[in-house]
This record gives sequence, structure tokens and C-alpha cells, in this order.
Amino acid sequence: MIILGIETSCDETGVAVYDTARPGAEGLRAQALYSQVALHAEYGGVVPELASRDHVRKLLPLVRQTLAEAGLAPSDLDGVAYTAGPGLVGALLVGAGAARALAWALDVPAIGVHHMEGHLLAPLLEAPDLEPPFVALLVSGGHSQLVMVEGIGRYRLLGETLDDAAGEAFDKTAKLMGLPYPGGPQLAALAEHGTPGRFKFSRPMTDRPGLDFSFSGLKTQVLLAWRDSDQSDQTKADIARGFEDAVVDTLAIKCERALDATGCDTLVVAGGVGANKRLRAKLQAMAEKRGGRVAFPRPALCTDNGAMIAFAGALRLEAGQHDDASVRVAPRWDMASLPAVA
Repeated sequence: MIILGIETSCDETGVAVYDTARPGAEGLRAQALYSQVALHAEYGGVVPELASRDHVRKLLPLVRQTLAEAGLAPSDLDGVAYTAGPGLVGALLVGAGAARALAWALDVPAIGVHHMEGHLLAPLLEAPDLEPPFVALLVSGGHSQLVMVEGIGRYRLLGETLDDAAGEAFDKTAKLMGLPYPGGPQLAALAEHGTPGRFKFSRPMTDRPGLDFSFSGLKTQVLLAWRDSDQSDQTKADIARGFEDAVVDTLAIKCERALDATGCDTLVVAGGVGANKRLRAKLQAMAEKRGGRVAFPRPALCTDNGAMIAFAGALRLEAGQHDDASVRVAPRWDMASLPAVA
């Protein structure tokens, strides 16, 4: 099957074509991504109405571009997958409306994909030998979750954030230190020049049992350290390094606990924060020490993208699953409610 994937959950318009006849990453025939960072920069965050309108402007040109790069015509498509949630309702409706209209015109099936399932399955695109069961760490701007994956569509939540997600904490911490939007990547880049250990922040909720996360208190610690410092460029880098080390250590500790609790030796990491170099190195070292395995998607597939939606949708469409002709989205959507794929 040749599947068109559309991602419009927030501030990035992603389109991709995936061919199930080709193994793994070879099936990714073409993809395109447009980021709205410049549009939202002056506001210091995503403005939902502006995001929706920009998706309207960019989506169809990106679909045409992606099909052309894949050497395909619309009539070559066997199905359409689109992000149906969670996300910004207006942005989701743009992708869902376009996908449903295209599927109706071509008389092919369409399916709404759970955004976080797209992230979760992205590592399988480049590691087709990776099979459940495994533990997944999903870390993005809006989510920090540990999930037990017993099969595709068979997910059990092990732990989640009680307040700010890891990516959200990165962005908010960067903003309070005066870094430009989007702050998370800026803070991670600044931390590369920081002195390890000069600022030591707590590893939240690691002093008690459990697999839940909390990063709001860590953000407050950084704020107090920043206010009491000389606020020089080096101090800014040192605080950034201390913050990043705290987040990375916390995530690693919780991941190891989750592996112990489930008896798994395989960890999958996905979502925007999964591109963080220090997190990747820490989890890789942990997996090697345990004699296990950790899998990451390439950094370009950690952020929101059409490839993960095309791939996740293809797995479900191949299994015979599809939606009716209604245009429906779910700004909030529990991943545990998804049907299993045989």
C-alpha cells in the first residue's frame, strides 16, 4: 500500500508518502515539513488561530510537492492517514478535512492517527526488527510518558508528568532566562558550553517510588538561581547545563525503573526531547550496562513530521482498520483507548 500521511497537530505542517512494499526506512518515498517557528516567534509561543490559518496555506502545496518528489500521482495512493489528535483543534481540523476530502475523491480508505502513537512507532521505521514488548519513553513539548508496549495498539501507561512535560520545562526555563523562541533547542545548545556541576538542581520525584514525573519545581529552582546570579553569559550556560543534567538524569532514572518493573530489556525513545544529545548518550550507556537495547528515531523524525503519521497509518490500514467519512478530531485522546493491531 502507498499511504499519504498528514500531520497538522500544532505548529508544523508535515506530509509524507510511505510504501509498505519496501522494508523499513526504504518505504519512505518522500517527505516535506514546514515549520511555523518564525510566525510565532514574536509572540513567544504558538498562537492557535495563526497556526490553523498557516496550515491552510501550506498543506496542499506540500502535498503536491511530496507526491512530485515521490514520482507519484494522487491516483497512485491506496490510503490517507492524518493526525486526529491530540493537538490544537483548529490545526487538527485542517489536516483532517483535507485528508478526508482527498480520500473521498480518490475512493480510498482514510484513518485518523493518534499523534503520540505516531511518535512511539517512529523508531520502528528505521529498526524493523524491533518488536514488542518494550518500554517507550515519549518526551515532547506536551507529553512526558512511560508506556508499556505489549503490541501495536496495546499500550499500558506506566507513568506520566503531573505538571510540565520535559519539553515544556525546557521551553519555559529558556524563556525565563531570556532565550529566544523556541527556547528548548536554544537552551540545549547553550548547555554545551556550560560547566558541569557548577549548578546542581534536584532530580524531581526520584527520591520516592513510582514512575511519574514533575518538572515545575525544577523550573522554579532555575528561576531562583538565575535571579541570584550575575547573569553573565557563562553563568547562563552553566545554569542551562545544570538544568539539562537534572532533566536527563531524572528521565534516565525513571526509564531504568520502568525496565526493572516490567522485566523488559528494550527501551524506545521518541518525541522532540528524544533528539537531545545528552539524553541519547545517557540512555545508550544505561542500556549497554544492562545488556539491553535502546532505539531512537533519527533526530529529524523526533519532532512532529508526516513520516511517522504515514507509517503508523499504514500499519493500521494494512490491518483493515479505517474510519468512516466523518471529519472528527480529538484534542484530548487517551492512547490506551486505541484498538489493537493483530
